[in-house]
Amino acid sequence: MPIDDLWYLKKRDPDTKKPIPSKRHGRGKRWRVRYADADNNDRERLFDLKRDAETFDLACRSGIAPEVLVKRAEAELTFGEYAQRWREARESGWSTETRRRIPQNLRKHLLPAFGEKAIRSITLTDVLSWLGRLLDKQTPKSSVSLYFGLFKTIMNAAVVDKAIPDNPCNGVKLAQILRGLSRAPKWVPTGDQVLKLVEVVPRRFRAAIWLGAGEGLRLGEVLGMEAGSRCADYEHGELHVVQQLRHSPEHFGGFYLSSPKSGSAGTVDLDAVVAEELTAHLNEVGPVEFELPDITTGERLIRPVAVLFTSARGKLLTDTYWSELWADWRQAAGWPKEGTFHSLRHFFATTLMSNGVEPQEVQKALRHANLRITLETYVHWLPKKDRPRGLVGSLLRQADGKSSERPTGQDQS
Repeated sequence: MPIDDLWYLKKRDPDTKKPIPSKRHGRGKRWRVRYADADNNDRERLFDLKRDAETFDLACRSGIAPEVLVKRAEAELTFGEYAQRWREARESGWSTETRRRIPQNLRKHLLPAFGEKAIRSITLTDVLSWLGRLLDKQTPKSSVSLYFGLFKTIMNAAVVDKAIPDNPCNGVKLAQILRGLSRAPKWVPTGDQVLKLVEVVPRRFRAAIWLGAGEGLRLGEVLGMEAGSRCADYEHGELHVVQQLRHSPEHFGGFYLSSPKSGSAGTVDLDAVVAEELTAHLNEVGPVEFELPDITTGERLIRPVAVLFTSARGKLLTDTYWSELWADWRQAAGWPKEGTFHSLRHFFATTLMSNGVEPQEVQKALRHANLRITLETYVHWLPKKDRPRGLVGSLLRQADGKSSERPTGQDQS
């Protein structure tokens, strides 16, 4: 359920990089929360203050807002109860092997994970966490596929029976996960290992390490950083990831600037420590200006670019030359061969994820095209916290108790 800012458009001014005011800027309530009511109809509500909108959005997602309350029996229906109903209604048509296999898979693999959860409370994040735990236990991929297929079938039936509004399994691309979570990092450094790397890297490249570890930037995005507000707005604490440095002698005669990886351009918060490192870099090392082709707008133009990171001789850096430098730094820091510059981005993401930052916020910080990419890549770092049992039911009972204490019309004269 997104929170929309009605006073500003989502896109930014291409020159100032600031949000563009909408036609209703300054008029009416600013914040809109879209949600589905108890009958699964799309609704919206407007608020003057963002904190009020966030409070209402959380109440809707938690299922305690009056606007989304469902009947108590529906709210408290657990996955285990529904799965039992589902099995009893279908097993008469099953073969002997199916009658043996499905109850066994339910008992051993689905009920321990979801049995006591309210079926309406099961989310995409819950499903991906469960799959991650199965893979952590070295469960065969064929078995994972079997258990997930059974779970998805039951949840599809729950949608048809209107026990749940939608199936959280629909957001899972199991084939990609079963390829060994191909996006998942092979190795992620600890905080101490990142700091050790910072110690051995020459001063002129130290801020580059901080941009990787503290902002999650990719190498090309770091090498494409230039001095000025186009990339870093210190006053507003914003980092504009709008370009990367590329090298192609065949097409551009050498170096040029292009847009970041497809769909990943954007503005993110500029961490205070990273801002300090960038300021120190500007003062102690300084940028070097080059005339470079810039195709970030879709058209080729040549412009002066004050590049932050160059070689000791003031030359632009190719991937090959960087790899040679990196190999020495990695060895000096005691990193394994799997430790690449991209490992710093993994450190950034997993640190956020394991410290309880909402996956949606991690997605925004990483500038992933969608939430699924973030969850499938970092599913192993989702906090392994169990949802409090009976949360929704207890809140409904409290609300019911309060309503029963109110005087009825018959008591009033």
